[in-house]
Order: sequence, then C-alpha cells, then structure tokens
Amino acid sequence: MTDRRLLDDCFLHDKDRLRHHEVLDHLRRRLTGVCDAETVPLGSLSGRVLAVDVAASRSVPPHDNAAVDGYAFSHADYAADDGKLRVAMRLAAGDWPDAALKAGEAVRIFTGAFLPAGADTVAMQEDCARDGDIVTIPPGLKPGANRRRAGEDVTSGDTVAKAGQRLTAADIGTLASQGLTEATCRKPLRIAVFSTGDEIVEPGNLAADGQIYDSNRAMLAALLDHWPGRIVDKGRLPDDREAVASAIQSTAADHDIIVTSGGASRGEEDHIVEVLDSFGKRHLWQLAIKPGRPLILGQIGDTAIFGLPGNPVAVFVCALLYLRPAIHMLQGADWPDAEGFALPARFSMKKKPDRREFLRGILATEDGVAVGVDKFPRDGSGLISGLRAADGLIEIAEDVTAIAPGDPVIFRPFSAFGIT
Repeated sequence: MTDRRLLDDCFLHDKDRLRHHEVLDHLRRRLTGVCDAETVPLGSLSGRVLAVDVAASRSVPPHDNAAVDGYAFSHADYAADDGKLRVAMRLAAGDWPDAALKAGEAVRIFTGAFLPAGADTVAMQEDCARDGDIVTIPPGLKPGANRRRAGEDVTSGDTVAKAGQRLTAADIGTLASQGLTEATCRKPLRIAVFSTGDEIVEPGNLAADGQIYDSNRAMLAALLDHWPGRIVDKGRLPDDREAVASAIQSTAADHDIIVTSGGASRGEEDHIVEVLDSFGKRHLWQLAIKPGRPLILGQIGDTAIFGLPGNPVAVFVCALLYLRPAIHMLQGADWPDAEGFALPARFSMKKKPDRREFLRGILATEDGVAVGVDKFPRDGSGLISGLRAADGLIEIAEDVTAIAPGDPVIFRPFSAFGIT
C-alpha cells in the first residue's frame, strides 16, 4: 500500500490572492502520490505511470552487427590486401557466427546480422565488386564503417525507465526490447467529475428559458482523457447545500480526486467552498490570474477537491495550468512542465498590474514557421469559440501593464499541456 497522506500539511499563506508561480510551487512541493501499485501487461502500458525503476537486463544490440547489406571484414586486412578479400561465409539476421574470420577473409552479411569475431567494418554491397568467391572492397572506408556496436542503444544495467515516468510508445518499445511482458505501475487515479448549478441542463434534454446546456463536464472529460487517471462522470449538482454536501462526502469515500465546475465563489448559491470548509480543508482559493480567479484546492480525508470556476474558458485554462499538474502529482507521476517560447506579439493591449493573464493565442506562420502570435479578439471567459480558434495560451506576467505589436510574449502551445 502507498502512503495515503495527500498533502504535506496545509498550504498555509497569508495572502488574499496567490500568484500563479506560488500556486505551482505549492502543488509541486506539497502534493504526493496516492495510488497503489499493480502489475500491468505490456499491451496495456501506454500512458501508465511506472511505480519502480526498470533496469536493462541485456545490452541492445547484444552484439556488434551490420547496419547495411554488404561485406564484413577486418579493416587491417582490407588495408593490407589492396581491397581484395575471399568470401568465407554468409550471415543473415538471426544467424549466429560460429567461426571467426581468418586473415584475408570477408563475410557476405545482411542488415542486422551479428559480426563474426575478426570483423569490424562493413562495406555496402552496391559499392563492392564480386567475382566468384573474391570481393573487391572500394577504397576510403574508415575502420568501423557501417557497424552497430553492442550496447550502443542500451547497456546492460542501465536504467531504461524511471519511477514516475508516464510511458510513451518509445518507452514501451524499449521495455519490449528487454523481453519484458509486464511492468509495475501506479493504479489509475480515480477522478470524479461534477458540474454544478440549476441553470445547466444535460445535452439531449430540452433547455427551458433561463437554462444553458452543460459544456464544462464534457470538455473536462475530453481534457482528462489525455492525462493519467480514470474519469467517472458524476453528473450535475443542484444549487442546494445539503445535496452538494451529501454528494461530495459520499464520492470522497471511493475516489482520489473530485473535480467540480461552478459554485467556487461566495454567492448565495455557491456551496462548494462552504461544504469544503465544513467537512474538510481548503488549501487554495482566489488566485491573482485571469481567467480563473475563484479556484479551489482542498481535501476531504485523503481525497483532493478541485473546484474550478464556472465559465468554460476559465475551466479550460485552469484545468491546463493547475488541474493537470495536480493530477500528475497525485498519480505519482513526474511534474509535467508546459514548455513555452517567446514570439513577437501581433496585437496591443493594456492590463491591470499584479495579476497574470492567459490569452487565447493564434499562431502566425510563414512557410510553416511561427513568426508571431495574435490573441483572440474577444476576451469573454464564456466564449468557447476562442478555444476553438486558439493554438495555445499567451502568458502575460504580473508586472506587465501593456503590450505593443512586436513585444516578445510567452506562448505555450496546447501540445505542451499534453493535448492537441
């Protein structure tokens, strides 16, 4: 069993609003993995998080082998015999060379075949001339040409995958190259997703006057599908304190994290904060960012509660910035950086100081190369159209109060957050 303690004490702070980097620092330092380990077969490892390091039991390749079809020989013989060598054997991939080459001999060899003892260089077949059992090797080959050395990919004893690593296709190929049929991974994080609010209605039902269709839960499920864990759709919570309290408490009993959208402010119908304060702990609330100021992180027992804002753009942005790393840390995975790069702005704007803003960014390209970034022209946090148009997020720091065309800005593509 893993240590089920969720947090390294409360996120105590004395600020009304935490800055973006402070929130990330809290998440990185204080969240811990909560998932036990299990054995997972090779064919089901994609996207899973390793629980223990994996060391190579054999080198890859295990022996020197040919990188091309051609003729293998000792470079010393090639230099001494003016390029003419006697073909003494034939080796294809899978053949084992049971004899060493003698002086003045070459071997007809095919890509991937192991080099026999005494051979250290391979000439490509199209560069060679053969007459009976004599082959003429062209001049100019360097020692070791077209030879793959034993262990040049992996050396026996090397760590080929580390605990906390989320396995990709390349990682799985590496494990398979070691002959492994399974690996020890963390069990998937159990993630419950709620929407809140009497004003929302399920897609497929009739929306009455004053109601809107619930887009947040479907959007969150699609985002979460790119990250570790298993999602459970828990439906909608009404604007009723007792119903919210009952659902949150019962769900906390058998889930690792609960994600809600809406109800994270202090309005009369916003109950998430009140329920959390009554039955658990509230660690983070009210951030100095736009969009997404009213964001909650708390816990009931060992279950994390992540309360996102209600507006779709704020839900999307906060999920990328904060929910994604929180899920990785709770899963026992490595911290997932979201790499960005500087591009010239193709827009102008003014902003308030002391808060970080995340704009929906649209890349400008020339011949397939990014040359700048523009922002979606409308800033409303309910405009899903801006998310559809965007290629990523433009990040504007707290101390910046104005952007002019040509100013460098940080652009983080959606792919950096593990989504496309």
